[in-house]
Amino acid sequence: MRIPYFPGCTLSTKAQGCDVATRASSQALGFELEELPEWNCCGATFPLATDNELALVGPTRVLIAAQEEGERLVTLCSICYNVLKRTARFLEQNEEKRERINLFIEEGYTGQVQVLHLLEVLRDELGFEALRERVARRLEGLKVAPYYGCLLLRPEGEIGLDDADEPAILHDLLGSLGCEVVDFPHATECCGSYLTVSAAGAAEEMAYAILDSATREGAEMLVTSCPLCQFNLDYRQDEMGKRHAGFTPLPVLYFTQLLGIALGLDSTEYGFEEHYVDPRPFLEQKGLIAAEKSQAVPAR
Repeated sequence: MRIPYFPGCTLSTKAQGCDVATRASSQALGFELEELPEWNCCGATFPLATDNELALVGPTRVLIAAQEEGERLVTLCSICYNVLKRTARFLEQNEEKRERINLFIEEGYTGQVQVLHLLEVLRDELGFEALRERVARRLEGLKVAPYYGCLLLRPEGEIGLDDADEPAILHDLLGSLGCEVVDFPHATECCGSYLTVSAAGAAEEMAYAILDSATREGAEMLVTSCPLCQFNLDYRQDEMGKRHAGFTPLPVLYFTQLLGIALGLDSTEYGFEEHYVDPRPFLEQKGLIAAEKSQAVPAR
């Protein structure tokens, strides 16, 4: 099965390991993610003032590129997913504004592209039970906290991926891989998002509350699908250790990295060395990756 794929800016730069894991896992499961031949940034935020059509030009161009390849588009970054899905919905429901944008950019978007998150493909088209049967290396005994954050689920009426207050899709995925899923109160709280640029201290405290919540419930690692969440939760642990006595570093992975490991794929290209808290020593200890291939260093 072939599906057009939008990696987005971060998966093409700072989070290339996530992109590699995503493509390899998808191919192993029988569907090919084909990157759009030409794409631009989605804009990174969906405009609050939708009467400003210029703010929708960027994501509309992505949808046009997808339209040329088919009727569907898969993405992974929670921010890209949020922006593209809301834009697609808005343009489908607002013909006048769609035509105005088309006139401005001299294109012909019809409003028919369906934007999917990879989690939807795994749940609705492959099925988590079928995924369970494809697992080559069960992640049993691995206590993992699923972190959803904000934009993967909200606004619920526009996104519709899962229940925004009691989501299950990441829980169910991790369970199919054999993980011991750790539920924790801050699974849908904001990590600080772009405050990391303008108010790093505030973002750090928000991220600390999430990690502390997961650790208190017994989590050994945390997974997400958002590169900005991963950055805030992982990179900020340096300062957390200085400010909070007794703070224990917690590896923060993308769910596709664990998926690739569970499928028995080579994880040496997953970019673990780029993580502030290196997960490789812990994964080696659990017997999930080979020590001789990782050249692991302790979590800093």
